[in-house]
Amino acid sequence: MLGGKRERGRKEEWRGGCFSYMVERNPTAFLKQEYDALVAQNIDWRVRVLETPSQPHAVVDGKQVVMFCTNNYLGLATHPKLIKAASEAAVKWGAGSGAVPAIAGTMSLHREFERRLAEFKGVEAALLCQTGFAVNAGVIPQLVGEGDLVVSDQLNHGSIIDGVRLSKAERGIFKHCDAGDLERVLDEAEKKSPAPRRILVITDGVFSMDGDIAPLPEVTEVCEKHGAMVFVDDCHGEGVLGGGRGIVHHFGLQGRVHVEGGCLSKGFGVFGGTICGSRDLVNFAFNKSRTWLLSSSHPPAVVAAAIAAIDVMETEPQHNKNLWDNTRFFKKRLDELGFNTGRSQTPIIPVIVGDAGKAQELSVELYKAGVFVFPIVFPMVAKELSRVRVQINALHTREDLDFALGAFEKIGKSLGIIK
Repeated sequence: MLGGKRERGRKEEWRGGCFSYMVERNPTAFLKQEYDALVAQNIDWRVRVLETPSQPHAVVDGKQVVMFCTNNYLGLATHPKLIKAASEAAVKWGAGSGAVPAIAGTMSLHREFERRLAEFKGVEAALLCQTGFAVNAGVIPQLVGEGDLVVSDQLNHGSIIDGVRLSKAERGIFKHCDAGDLERVLDEAEKKSPAPRRILVITDGVFSMDGDIAPLPEVTEVCEKHGAMVFVDDCHGEGVLGGGRGIVHHFGLQGRVHVEGGCLSKGFGVFGGTICGSRDLVNFAFNKSRTWLLSSSHPPAVVAAAIAAIDVMETEPQHNKNLWDNTRFFKKRLDELGFNTGRSQTPIIPVIVGDAGKAQELSVELYKAGVFVFPIVFPMVAKELSRVRVQINALHTREDLDFALGAFEKIGKSLGIIK
């Protein structure tokens, strides 16, 4: 009001014969403020740069280290057969696909990969998607909507959480790896009027922060009682469980799990996301998933390397065997040293220290000693469960493992983590 008290945070100016008001606001001040707050709490990401291929012996920020923080479980990212296949495909097919897959970006190479993957996984059909994140963001909101129910394990990956949030379905959460609690949630939902039209239950196969395995047989049994769809995100199980075929094969649940979401950037050593299941599922997904429909398809070199990865897993089982031999040895020794490795059942082995600052410090000191592991802190895990995450590789030698264990013991004692 003219002549009245000026509103706080506004600037009064005379324009065009009258007073106008401009809000005094810094639109980007929050960026630095929030980042500084993360740094103060020791929960900021401090990215290091890999200067060599992803393999056990690498150079990170100019320092030679033994790598224990890569998803490349079988070491296939540098396998000669994958490199050869990628190189030859780039020459034959070009550097890019040129379009989204639904228009002109699906090459016969893409279809060959989908055929081979379905055969490898023991399902009717498969679909190559852009990323594992795109699978969850694109498919979950199409499987369930208004009037439906989606129920998620409380420790599911962030991409699952985001996919669930994108849907209009009612949401439920069951206690981590607790099929009994899942049954409670579904029983309560069935008592409501009206009952859900559709029910989708989704869980990680291998949980990426703790390395534990979902009780998929029990989850599946509960879902079958309620006519619920079962969706397993098996990104960290492929290449690892079931001789590389994943958690569904591991538990012999083919035909009972309706949706297998996966990715190629871990056990396969390449890049991309996948959906495996019935032909009806794949037909539905490629007609409904916006992330698949509206993103360009994979470069030919990537697809050819993924086909080669299937070849390797089918004909060279020693990689999976080496991975598990290394995993059992390393986890047993960490436990004997007194480290808290949580619920780990897989090559993902958390070393839980509790305090975020101490997790950061442990990571830094191990890096100085030549062992590259990464701290995992809030919001990836609860603040009191801060850790460094060890990821075992099939190409680690016994000397590599002994070297790392020696560093863990020495530094763990110096920081008071173990006695």
